[in-house]
Amino acid sequence: MTGSSTSAGATVRHRSAFSRELRDEIEINAPADRVWHALTDTADYSWNPFIHRVEGTLAVKEKLRVEIEPPDGRAMTFKPTVLEVEPNSKLRWIGRFLVRGFLDGEHTFELQALSGDRTRFIQSERFSGILVGLVAGTLDKTERGFAAMNAALKSKVENETG
Repeated sequence: MTGSSTSAGATVRHRSAFSRELRDEIEINAPADRVWHALTDTADYSWNPFIHRVEGTLAVKEKLRVEIEPPDGRAMTFKPTVLEVEPNSKLRWIGRFLVRGFLDGEHTFELQALSGDRTRFIQSERFSGILVGLVAGTLDKTERGFAAMNAALKSKVENETG
């Protein structure tokens, strides 16, 4: 299946036995620098219903400790490596379960500046590996987590003063 819509803003971009892409996007009525600040202020993720904690330095090649809890799922902690940091534009990391090729997830947060001090915020992840088919239920919950986080980020940034 490619490019099929699943819910408001969420799209499964690609799905096969060994790969799956998730994506959710939302427009936020604030400039990209304010969205970036909220996203990268990892000391205060109390607003975030999906990613509860990010520990470490948001810099290329740095290891993070990330705790997520998908809706109707259980909390999981993983240790991805940061691949890309472009302030006000993109943050990308990759995590692996056990060894490369079992279950790899490349997570991207992308900010696109729009006219009128608005920002399109896109959260996506490309999963690959031999375990992808076995974790389909967890990936469905993860997709819902993207939507919940994006909506919470929109609410946080739009309701901030300044």
